[in-house]
Amino acid sequence: MYFTGITIALMTFLAIGIWHPIVIKTEYYWGTRPWVVYLLVGIACCATALFVENVYVSSFLGVFGASALWGIGELFAQKRRVDKGWFPMNPKRKDQYPQKDEDPTDTRG
Repeated sequence: MYFTGITIALMTFLAIGIWHPIVIKTEYYWGTRPWVVYLLVGIACCATALFVENVYVSSFLGVFGASALWGIGELFAQKRRVDKGWFPMNPKRKDQYPQKDEDPTDTRG
């Protein structure tokens, strides 16, 4: 039996699972400014994957790099989710979000 495909699938699942909370925390603490870091990490990982002979390491680097590049779009999407109130806003960065009118009848706190 060959486990290469299953192993790469698990590594893909792991890479995506790693990036999901990274995107959320990045937007919370720093906003969308670090998108350039995501770009550099993504390009570096994908480029390195081209020169790694081991199929597992190369696959993980490629998937991790692609996930970092995908994370750029998700970082901006996360900001929109925060704007809609679906995720908590960092109170220290209130000036980076659109101001909402206070509803005096709102009892949610």
